[in-house]
Amino acid sequence: MKVFRLAAVAAFAAAPSLLAAQVASDSAHPITLDEAVRLAQRNSPLTVQARGQMRLGGAGVRAAYASFIPRVDVGLSAGHQGGDRIGPSGNIIPYTGRPWSYGSNWQASVDLFDGGQRFFNLRQQQKTVDAADANETAQRFTVSLNVKQQYYNVLAARESEAAARAQLQQAAQQLRASSARVAAGAATKSDSLRSVIQVGNARLALVTAQNNLNFANAQLTRMVATPFVVTAFASDTMDRPTISLDSAALQQYAERGPAVRQAEANLSAAKAAVRASKTPYLPTITASYFRSGNGFDKYFGRGAATYVCGQTQPTRTQLAQDIECATYVYSDRLSIQLNYPLFNQWTREFQLTRDQVAEDNAEASLRDARLLAQQTLTQQIGALRNAEERISIQEASVAAAEEDLRVQQQRYNLGASTLLDVLTSQTQLNQAQAALIQARYDYRVATAQLEALVGRDLTMTVPR
Repeated sequence: MKVFRLAAVAAFAAAPSLLAAQVASDSAHPITLDEAVRLAQRNSPLTVQARGQMRLGGAGVRAAYASFIPRVDVGLSAGHQGGDRIGPSGNIIPYTGRPWSYGSNWQASVDLFDGGQRFFNLRQQQKTVDAADANETAQRFTVSLNVKQQYYNVLAARESEAAARAQLQQAAQQLRASSARVAAGAATKSDSLRSVIQVGNARLALVTAQNNLNFANAQLTRMVATPFVVTAFASDTMDRPTISLDSAALQQYAERGPAVRQAEANLSAAKAAVRASKTPYLPTITASYFRSGNGFDKYFGRGAATYVCGQTQPTRTQLAQDIECATYVYSDRLSIQLNYPLFNQWTREFQLTRDQVAEDNAEASLRDARLLAQQTLTQQIGALRNAEERISIQEASVAAAEEDLRVQQQRYNLGASTLLDVLTSQTQLNQAQAALIQARYDYRVATAQLEALVGRDLTMTVPR
């Protein structure tokens, strides 16, 4: 009876934690992997910033095209002048001039020749857009990789929870068997005490697995940015993604992956910047047209007055209607300017050197990106194959460990083996299940790493 009281105490002590963890896990909303990736790619700060860079790049291209269009400026002005003064006899002499004056102007100018700088700037902006597009693809697959890793963490936590539940059931069954044998005098009290300890360890393993599952769910929820807690579908736990391409095809995709394409676009943009920085050594030719008007017409030369001072004498009726003799004189200027800076304090040389250094850095980055793609491809293919082989081995090991535990329990019930043999078999089963869970996780992560490297989906899900 004392043994049963110990078991009851252990059960009641672990019950609140088990219940709380179970409630937290059951309240999570299950979503598919594709849905989790889609939500994360839409809400992640990485992809939001990448899309913002694409918008800025598109605005830069439009601004580069606009540099070929003439610049137009329009201006209007109005001024008021007064000035009553005191005469020699102390009387006030009012200001007799016209208090208001008006002016208008507009100007258009265009660069006829700038050494090709506008063309190179346009080329640089276009390549910047290409780099931003490649970066957006890279960020989408980076987010996809992070979400998949976390989704697989949830799946691994679910598998660990299932394994812990099975371990608890086996430990409870073993406790009942050992307690019955102790009561019958066929075993010592040590067997039942060890079984109680085994039950406690199994309950602790289950609580740990459930807490890990809740934490993994919280991390997944943050990545997908939903207002409610999400979790992976339980039906996905035993599914394993399978790559549908061989190593040669993966090699070709890796050579054109997002990181490599972004490095190539950055190099092209750097080369265009170098060519643009050489254009200040050539003269620039600018054509401009300027037209301005000044006078006393408050309608800027478009008013109701139909006469000009000195040419048409205003009638008494016009004066009575307070229509003044309005003058508004226009002037026009067309100019073509040739400009060449003989010395600008080494600004051109500094800009050229800076752009050349940037080009060298971009070239080195491209070379390193290609080598890194090859290195990562080799590493992840090796990890994928290794995990695949481990899955096959561990599945066989789990099946063998389950059968061994079943045999040892039957032998213990018949008195043909000791409890130590049963506990050893249980430990081996737990280790085999943990190794299988880790192998499945490593396989899924290696697959996601390959997809992030090549910038495309490579897998199809095959139930196991």
